[in-house]
Amino acid sequence: MGADYVSKEELYREADVISLHCPLMPATHHIINAEAISMMKKGVKLINTSRGGLIDTEALIEGLKTGKVGGAGMDVYENEANIFFKDHSHEHQIDDLDFVDDQFARLQSFPNVLITGHQAWFTKPAVTTIANVTRENLDVFAGPDPGSCKNMCLLE
Repeated sequence: MGADYVSKEELYREADVISLHCPLMPATHHIINAEAISMMKKGVKLINTSRGGLIDTEALIEGLKTGKVGGAGMDVYENEANIFFKDHSHEHQIDDLDFVDDQFARLQSFPNVLITGHQAWFTKPAVTTIANVTRENLDVFAGPDPGSCKNMCLLE
């Protein structure tokens, strides 16, 4: 099975599935936007497991509503900081929530959208490294010179 490099425009016109695998930087911010979606095949499937800012959420929602986008799968979201990087377990009612994100709620309402937690780092080598570094930090921190801990976070 071979692959050919093509322009973004050709990719948008021809692809049945577009899966994003690129960093977020000024050149890739909203690489999938209303203009890009307008060039895509009707029913295209979009996958984003890279960075949330690659997709313009408003444009994605509009594409889903019109059927231009036939489905989306993502483990990242453009405005994810208030959702994924906070502990909301103590928030039992909508009044308790310290965030309300209408776009995220709208994405979740589509039956053809799947949103999961970002798991790209969750490999055996990565978890082993995290465990080893944590153990090393604890050993140093509990030892005679805790200030020499390489990953010491100073709290004021």
